[in-house]
Amino acid sequence: MPEVHTQSTQAPGFDEIVTLIVKHRIKAGFEAPYEAWLRRIVGIAAKSEGHLGVDVIRGKQAGLQMFTCVLRFCTTEAMQRWLDSPQRQALVDEAVPMLADGDQTEVNPVNEFWFAPQADAASPPPRWKQAVVTLLVILPHTLLVPLIWGPLLQLNALLSNYVVATFLITLTIVLSVVYVFMPMATRLFAPWLSPSTQSKETR
Repeated sequence: MPEVHTQSTQAPGFDEIVTLIVKHRIKAGFEAPYEAWLRRIVGIAAKSEGHLGVDVIRGKQAGLQMFTCVLRFCTTEAMQRWLDSPQRQALVDEAVPMLADGDQTEVNPVNEFWFAPQADAASPPPRWKQAVVTLLVILPHTLLVPLIWGPLLQLNALLSNYVVATFLITLTIVLSVVYVFMPMATRLFAPWLSPSTQSKETR
């Protein structure tokens, strides 16, 4: 299992979001026990510090059931803590006999986590589709957020400063897009972004 080791003296920030993609191809006859195991590890991962959510994507590869878990963490450090945790190590050891190809993990940086590849896809959706969805999410924010902030910014000379006002508006847009609307949009447009018959769960 690959490891990612980083050192940071800064506090975690929203711009550090990383995505851990875990792929498991299940041996024939082990689908039911794997499903039970998956429910347990998803519940445990959700309690891990810095965990932001997980999508579970079901598909098939070479005739075997394929599960892709897309876990999002607020920082690389938080992700690494989960990867190295004794709980995860014990659970992965428990699952190994059910896996045809072992525990496969892949790390994506913040600029890729919205459009993680589907279970049996070789790459994320085409860039132009990513751009369309991103535009649909960001455009309303750029129109509405300044209007919402406008009256508040006029209440104080410091807040009305161009740099301060721009920072507050931009911060609001980024936080809203990253944590709320882009995950919703990618789920909504999933059939168009990556047409397939796979089913997807979000926790």
